[in-house]
Amino acid sequence: MIIDKQTPYGGINISMEAIGTVAGAAAMECYGVVGMSSKNSLRENINELLKAENYYKGVMPRKGKDGYEVDIYIIVAYGVKITEVVAEVQKKVKYVLEKTFDIKFKAINVYVQGLKNL
Repeated sequence: MIIDKQTPYGGINISMEAIGTVAGAAAMECYGVVGMSSKNSLRENINELLKAENYYKGVMPRKGKDGYEVDIYIIVAYGVKITEVVAEVQKKVKYVLEKTFDIKFKAINVYVQGLKNL
């Protein structure tokens, strides 16, 4: 799926992979986030950490009824307060996505796939 956006200078096509990469990079900057995980890793009981070039595999952007939504799958460091980490990831990812693409996002859903001891 591609988002089409019109500006005074012409049209812009934004791919879901671009949104996923930007959202993943923003999430990785947050304190307590060890890495990104694939959405299928919980089903397969494998928590693989995604590398920077594969962040989009841990982010699932989609168009909902009222706007755009993003699901982010992360692995959190052991010993940090998970609710604080998740709230920070939501705020940072929403801010970065809206400033980068100039599109309003309705929801940023964060799923903790596991804990990792550092």
